[in-house]
Amino acid sequence: MAKAGYSVVTGGAVALTGGTAKTVLGVKSHANFGLDLLRVWWGFVDTVATEAPVTCELCYCTWVTNSPGTASTTLSAPAITQVYGRTITPGFTAAKNWTTEPTVLTPITEVPLTPNGGLVLHDGSLGMTPDCDRRAWGSH
Repeated sequence: MAKAGYSVVTGGAVALTGGTAKTVLGVKSHANFGLDLLRVWWGFVDTVATEAPVTCELCYCTWVTNSPGTASTTLSAPAITQVYGRTITPGFTAAKNWTTEPTVLTPITEVPLTPNGGLVLHDGSLGMTPDCDRRAWGSH
């Protein structure tokens, strides 16, 4: 099947507050497009070895409230880059750094990660990548 693939990044650090949920990055497809998540990275650059682990969640989001661009910072090029496939206008919007959490978030996976330089790469297995019908992904 022909596809167009995109990379979406925050383009910089997003500050977190201990004990407070934060949607860091989110993608919402438009009416006639689906999304297929192939890879996600979580990483921290704190230097304090005593910091408690952070629970990183990959969530399915219905975007009932606070779609990308509402209570968040809308992303565009170079934070959104087409990496393969025919050149087309992206069928999605993306944003970062929500000030008010979107709803409804349903965790798909969660990973405890040390903020002291921790890094996790979640690579989707062929044929087993989470996808959605005209909705979106959020990293929480």
